[in-house]
Amino acid sequence: MTVEAHCPTPLSPAWVPPGVYEPQQDTWLLARALLRERLAPGADVLDLGTGTGVLALEAARLGARVTAVDISWRAVLAARVNALLSRQNISVRRGDLTSAVAGRSFDLVVSNPPYVPSPGRKAPRGAARAWDAGWDGRMLLDRICDAATTLVRPGGVLLLVHSALCGVEDTLERLTCAGLSAMVTERAKVPYGRVLRSRLTWLRGRGLTAADMVEELVIIRAVRT
Repeated sequence: MTVEAHCPTPLSPAWVPPGVYEPQQDTWLLARALLRERLAPGADVLDLGTGTGVLALEAARLGARVTAVDISWRAVLAARVNALLSRQNISVRRGDLTSAVAGRSFDLVVSNPPYVPSPGRKAPRGAARAWDAGWDGRMLLDRICDAATTLVRPGGVLLLVHSALCGVEDTLERLTCAGLSAMVTERAKVPYGRVLRSRLTWLRGRGLTAADMVEELVIIRAVRT
């Protein structure tokens, strides 16, 4: 389905420090998808790339046992502070994706990873780590897809949000190869944000821009059968 770009925000973090991704439309889309999962009490949930922790905290409010991971120390601090302020109990760890939860599996994995194509050849630094994801935008997406077969328990679910700019069919195919049944469950059109507008010339050169400068976001739901 396609939804309106400007939807009401279901949750907001109490604190967003400089250099940490501020929740926006992709966050709200993923939050709604999380709510539709109807988590069982005590379900084990992993939030990969937690940022301010809003998705982890929403899962905790639903009664889940939540682990949140981010590579940024600022994000880890923000998630911990927001957990204290909202009086929710979550475990926040610093690590490069799955390195912080090696050997563990979960009933539900949610992730809003960096997915914006970037002309830079070097690994992003600072705030850009929250959105820049390499030449094709798949620097972290492919790693998450490949890890899903061990991260997600049998019968468990992976929820991913990303832009159509970095290849929806690529994600579906990669998850299928990893042994999951994957499909797009929601689509939304949003105006180009500051980052995409700043690299219009480069995106046009690669044939990636839309004439109306509107980006399509997708929610992908994958079940480990």
